[in-house]
Amino acid sequence: MASSLFRTLIRSSKLGSAGTRNFSLVRTQISEHTAKWMQDTSKKSPMELINEVPPIKVEGRIVACEGDTNPSLGHPIEFICLDLDEPAICKYCGLRYVQDHHH
Repeated sequence: MASSLFRTLIRSSKLGSAGTRNFSLVRTQISEHTAKWMQDTSKKSPMELINEVPPIKVEGRIVACEGDTNPSLGHPIEFICLDLDEPAICKYCGLRYVQDHHH
């Protein structure tokens, strides 16, 4: 899938005018893939699965989320401030963090 998507990107960038790129072919492939994936209602969506993970308690005010302990499986480091009362959410993976108060 990734290699065909990459080839489509290259092909569409050559089809457009000198300074613009045509990504309509990529959008079509992505929407078809998403529609096919969403047909199976017996499986949970990624958002449902990540929401089942309880918020992670952290002692400090700031947490560095990497998505996974293995750097090749994670995402760029996201520093998240935990000053709010509700859980803070990582914008990359959706993990939730709360500050663990020891009072």
